[in-house]
Amino acid sequence: MPRSRKQRGLLEGARVYLSGPMDFVASRAAEKRFGWRNRVSDFLQAMGVTVFDPWFKPDVRGLHEYGREDLHTGERIRRRWSWESGRKGAEARAWCAQQFWETLHIDLRMVDTSDFSISYCPTNIYSVGTPHEIILATLQHKPVLFVSPPIVFPTLHKLREHLKNDPVGRELLRQLEFEIPIKENPRGIPSLWYIPLVGGENFFDGFGFEPYRKRFGWEQEIPIDRHERMFPPKRPLLPFLEKLNQRLPKKWDAKLKRFVPDDDWLLWDFDSQQRKSTATGARKPARGRRVERAREG
Repeated sequence: MPRSRKQRGLLEGARVYLSGPMDFVASRAAEKRFGWRNRVSDFLQAMGVTVFDPWFKPDVRGLHEYGREDLHTGERIRRRWSWESGRKGAEARAWCAQQFWETLHIDLRMVDTSDFSISYCPTNIYSVGTPHEIILATLQHKPVLFVSPPIVFPTLHKLREHLKNDPVGRELLRQLEFEIPIKENPRGIPSLWYIPLVGGENFFDGFGFEPYRKRFGWEQEIPIDRHERMFPPKRPLLPFLEKLNQRLPKKWDAKLKRFVPDDDWLLWDFDSQQRKSTATGARKPARGRRVERAREG
């Protein structure tokens, strides 16, 4: 059923890219099937948002399967990598670069055609593509909603306790913590480099899935559910998105010492009755409704 004019929110027709680690996660299969992107997609699609999920890339006209990424893409490419000098090594590295170029290309194009991004960036997971995508979005003055959860390792503390009377085991564990390294971040504070890049009002310490699980039928419990029960988010993302659908957020002006409009949130409204025909100059009603972001430059 079509929604009435009053029911339409600011985000209807907008486009979002879901950015975050895909390679060095605990299980790529579990991440693709039950990861946070699935739930955030459900949540935003209910508002009429077009979601770009790198696990489920959109089809490209005329380029069948272009940039498609499956659970074993990285493994296949790494098998061909070589440190060898000369022609043989150069050919292997060039092949690897060409194979992953399609993935890089299409993911960055999704960022480019999105109105805003949501980035999940736990400080304990190595990622390169995610920072690239965040930087691209911010260079285009597009909002990046950045989720950085608390990072703790309860099993590590249990192991320390278990080895308290084992000096050899304690020393091995100490060396392991240094080599990996294992660093807790109980407050979920993001890398300081991200703070001026993203903007202080765009950070969240969790998703806040629990109040919405029944509404969206999220029956399968995922690790984030258990984590957020242990560390209830102080600033959850999903309630922010609900408010965003009704009113654009503001940003803090450090000079004026007050909140001011955030002009990174540029959402076109093609329903405006004030648009003029380029051919006749006459005013005409819009056909349908889309929300798009202005391209800069």
